[in-house]
Amino acid sequence: MLKNKYISGILKVVAFPVLFMALGASAFAGGLRHVKEIMVMPPALPVHSQIAKGGPVIIDVTLTAIEKNWIIDDATGTQISGMTYNGSTPGPIIVGHVGDYVQLTLKNLKSNLFMHNIDLHAATGALGTATLDKVKPGESATVRFKLTKSGIFVYHCAPGGIMIPYHVVQGMTGAILVLPRGGLTDGHGKKLHYDRAYYIGENDYYIPKDKNGNYKKYDNAMDAMDDTLKVMRGLIPTHIGFGGKEFAYTGKHALTAKVGETVLVLHSQANNISSPHLIGGHANYVWVDGGFTSPPLRNLQTWSIPAGGAVAWMYTFRQPGLYVYLNHNLIKAIMLGAAAHFKVTGKWNNNLMRQIKKPGPM
Repeated sequence: MLKNKYISGILKVVAFPVLFMALGASAFAGGLRHVKEIMVMPPALPVHSQIAKGGPVIIDVTLTAIEKNWIIDDATGTQISGMTYNGSTPGPIIVGHVGDYVQLTLKNLKSNLFMHNIDLHAATGALGTATLDKVKPGESATVRFKLTKSGIFVYHCAPGGIMIPYHVVQGMTGAILVLPRGGLTDGHGKKLHYDRAYYIGENDYYIPKDKNGNYKKYDNAMDAMDDTLKVMRGLIPTHIGFGGKEFAYTGKHALTAKVGETVLVLHSQANNISSPHLIGGHANYVWVDGGFTSPPLRNLQTWSIPAGGAVAWMYTFRQPGLYVYLNHNLIKAIMLGAAAHFKVTGKWNNNLMRQIKKPGPM
């Protein structure tokens, strides 16, 4: 009897806030205008205003859990049986302003094999909404949360236990950009504006090998799980990608800019540390902790991203040509794939750099 009373008490304590969240949330966001934000595939950002127009709004967002196979190394044809939000790794970046609300609908395709949810580092309470939106295949859930702090925040799947790291390294990560309502500043009153913005989601992968040393292929993420978990326990990734595979944003897929343009880059890493560096340039401003409350650091050559964190940096390109943006752990960059290209067009400035003598005999 005592046990039943205890259980009943727990149910009352748990049920009340859940009921309150389900029925009473509208009272706090009542009357606000809904704005549908169309999700786009990274490295692009959805259409947004750098400075908030008017008062807070409710941003309607839909993310769909999609389990799929894709190639993470074009050179070898290495495949991952992974999991994604909206079919891409990283998932789409969500953009809002401090004081806005995000009303997020999470769908889990009926054809999927796993339960999915989302832990948004920008949300307050309920494990980042993760306890409120666990959806089985064929289900959906909707949550609403307020954007209380500005910065660039990670989101990822977190269904519980060992499934958390497995879902993350199989691709279920993304980010949310929360801008100050007045836009970005240098921390000393100067307003900052960007002409272009890119979102780079760095992910480490752990692909099993067969007895001959060849990377294995599986029908789906469920079949791949046991072997992949064994590789994960070694803590040594086999591949690292900016954008879902090795060298995703290089060659014909390089990021682009023009001389004189200011570019904002948002870079997240949900599971590992990273040390980004732009070869041929320097970041004018770096929000190293991902938060926009503190003034950005200036003129850095290399900066850091903690596991589960993100960074924002801004640079005005001054010379045309090819720039390499990479994780300056060069083993991860060159051998595992954590590198991207910027192709910049414009006029060369000899005052900044000039070749005095071409390579030739001494």
